[in-house]
Amino acid sequence: MRTRRIRAQELAALLGYWSAGRGPLYLLLAGRLRRLVDEGALPTGTGLPPDRALAAALAVGRTTVVEAYEVLRREGRIERRQGSGTRVAAAVPVPSAGAEDTTNPSFLQLLDPPAGTIVLSCAAPERPPPEVALAYASIHLDEGLGLGYRPAGLPRLREALAERYRAAGVPTSPSQILVTTGGQQALSLLTELLVAPGDDVLVEAPTYSGALDLFRKAGAVLRPVARGSAELDVGEAVRVMEERRPSLAYVVANHHNPTGAVLAPLAARRLVEAAEAAGVPLIDDGVTADLALHDRPVPRPLAGYGEVISVGSLSKVVWGGMRVGWLRAREELVTRLARLKAVHDLGSDVPSQLAAVRILDDYEAVRARRAKELSARHDLLRAELARTLPSWDFPPVEGGQTLWVRLPRGDAAAFAQVAIRHGVALLPGGAIDASGGGSDHLRLPFTGTPERIQESVRRLAEAWKAYDASPRPSSGSVALSAVVV
Repeated sequence: MRTRRIRAQELAALLGYWSAGRGPLYLLLAGRLRRLVDEGALPTGTGLPPDRALAAALAVGRTTVVEAYEVLRREGRIERRQGSGTRVAAAVPVPSAGAEDTTNPSFLQLLDPPAGTIVLSCAAPERPPPEVALAYASIHLDEGLGLGYRPAGLPRLREALAERYRAAGVPTSPSQILVTTGGQQALSLLTELLVAPGDDVLVEAPTYSGALDLFRKAGAVLRPVARGSAELDVGEAVRVMEERRPSLAYVVANHHNPTGAVLAPLAARRLVEAAEAAGVPLIDDGVTADLALHDRPVPRPLAGYGEVISVGSLSKVVWGGMRVGWLRAREELVTRLARLKAVHDLGSDVPSQLAAVRILDDYEAVRARRAKELSARHDLLRAELARTLPSWDFPPVEGGQTLWVRLPRGDAAAFAQVAIRHGVALLPGGAIDASGGGSDHLRLPFTGTPERIQESVRRLAEAWKAYDASPRPSSGSVALSAVVV
């Protein structure tokens, strides 16, 4: 029987926050490996990495891996033979129905948050603003709501969202708006409708990890185009669209996740025109677009330059717990997507949509307050890094919620393993770069309270001191593949 051998960096991604607990490291590692075997994430016959390779990927001593493997060997979960390596044994428990189906660091913390750990792998408001409670308290469930099943969204919310696009200079009718359960569902529906296994999809490198997970789950072939600290390499993107004719192109044009950059108007126009000429559906993820820092103006939506599918959400400006997102597209495409959404959930939560209508009435005040708060926290994080970790490179950003930090040496995925043992969960750059790059970068959010930011940097500084004495991985970070929760 042909078996698969899992690489050390790939297994490190599956292990997640394995060391965020108490007790000897070898027992923590053995416990997490045991769970992966029992749940079927490491199927029978899977070849495990050599001791030294896994130790380097996890930034631990070789003895830690040897002793963890020995625990599992005594339990009968793995087999170790001289000359043939280590593999998962045949006689292991049947996988449970609750097997984990994601290796994305951002989503792992939602599924299994590590106790006592400062989670920097997910960037979002830590608590709802007062407007959320007021909006829900004002809800009136009138007779006009009928059965409550509205796959395309409540008409009053669709109109409110269309008006926001019109105010931004993008003519939009309510029939061009589809209300979704968060921006993630908007991307999921678009992927399901437009991408078939083997199709090319153009993505930025780096980019939002949740989108990469969706495209990989669909069986797409990712075509990454570099995006540095400034902006997307539009010339390369145009070449990919002309030569490959991908099924879709996905970009975060304004306040890019993770670099915070804004695509310049001339570059934006060229990108949109090239997509139209090549017949490539172009998705602009605008979830963080409104988060302009330091009183900068909110950039023009990419849809202002031509035919673009716009995705939005209240999750970053207001609160992720509302789960209200949307997309703007041609009416014909919205109709097809609404039919697909009806199959999934018959429509998003009606009370949350009513609350969203109320919040949109005061949206500019909420947005401005959130941007002011983030501006101060952006400056604080950079000041703390400059004081404590001056060898790191952390350019200021125009907007968004994260810094794109370059380490002076080493591998970010290996450093993240050390950081979790110092109480900080990180998102290494390799997890969000489909080109295989980003191994020397971290995405650091500045969404926490000032006290949390200061404490997280203190822990990062301790972890960085320890990292120099840790084994180093022999290769760069693996590009993570995951299924969205």
